[in-house]
Amino acid sequence: MMWRLGLSPTAILLLAMLGVPRAVAHDMGPVGAVLNALLVFVPIGVWLGVVVWRELPRPFLTLLVIGLTYGVFVGLAHQLLWPWAFDSPPRLGGNLAGTLSSTAESTVLRLFAFGSSVLTGLGVGALVGLVGWGALRLRGSRPRAAG
Repeated sequence: MMWRLGLSPTAILLLAMLGVPRAVAHDMGPVGAVLNALLVFVPIGVWLGVVVWRELPRPFLTLLVIGLTYGVFVGLAHQLLWPWAFDSPPRLGGNLAGTLSSTAESTVLRLFAFGSSVLTGLGVGALVGLVGWGALRLRGSRPRAAG
């Protein structure tokens, strides 16, 4: 995988894990605006910095994979912290209210929450990937072949 992305799987995992503290802070309670901004933007800045500094061969793909991995980690963090994130467990509303057992309802909500985290990670990875690709193009850098 390194030859395609320019980073080892370990580097991808470590970069993605930089975003997990934000998920933990979100689930455990409110944090100040400055700390929240740091937890949101510092990991993304590090991802972008690594890709541009190393002039990776496929910046968009690399950042998309980092974003996907980040989304999985955030989804797992939310699942682990679920009991502490809510004063009372979330419930389905509208036409679905009361139609499922509490176990099925919890499962549906958790699956959608996990999927939402993964899709958010993919979206963040895609946006940062576009910025990284553009930054390398503007710099006039030719992405280096990995290896």
